[in-house]
Amino acid sequence: DAAGAVAAFEELLTDRVRVLGPDHTHTLTTRHNLADLRGEAGDAAGAVAAFEELLDDQVRVLGADHTHTLTTRHCLAGLRGEAGDAAGAVAAFEELLDDQVRVLGADHPDTLSTRHCLAGLRGEAGDAAGAVAAFEELLTDRVRVLGPDHIHTLVTRSHLAYRRGKAGDAAGAVAAFEELLDDQVRVLGADHTHTLNTRSHLAYWSGKAGG
Repeated sequence: DAAGAVAAFEELLTDRVRVLGPDHTHTLTTRHNLADLRGEAGDAAGAVAAFEELLDDQVRVLGADHTHTLTTRHCLAGLRGEAGDAAGAVAAFEELLDDQVRVLGADHPDTLSTRHCLAGLRGEAGDAAGAVAAFEELLTDRVRVLGPDHIHTLVTRSHLAYRRGKAGDAAGAVAAFEELLDDQVRVLGADHTHTLNTRSHLAYWSGKAGG
């Protein structure tokens, strides 16, 4: 019930501004959640406008390098991509990545998440080989930092397998999805949505490979 959640957060925001003030961290967090829900409810333009206003206030109150400020920049970059501005999203994520490496470190989960988004956008922009290379590098780091069975590692493997198929290597995609499926069944279970999605991808790329 995204619309109901938006209404509830709007009421909460009014009370938080009244009780805590507009610059309190809890007030800013509520504004972030409200902007995020607007996007989920289909109001991309409203979400972008809300995040842009929030970003200005977070920079003023928390500083440009605060983790909440960086998170808002991540959301804004993602919304640009969803709105079809792939080039703008790539530029925003690249700038964010530089700041995250400087502030959080190269191995921070938020930094790795930004790299994941950038790799996907490269694929969406038609750079299939670049997307594969970026996901391969990211996978190496996620295995090292998070471990082979972490859900983010498994998600990266799924995207890498998909991008291999899109780059013309259907057989490689099939092999990667088969290996991933075994690990997902072991780690997540046979009925997990990620496991089921992998079975769907495996069937699709098997057909493309002539299987």
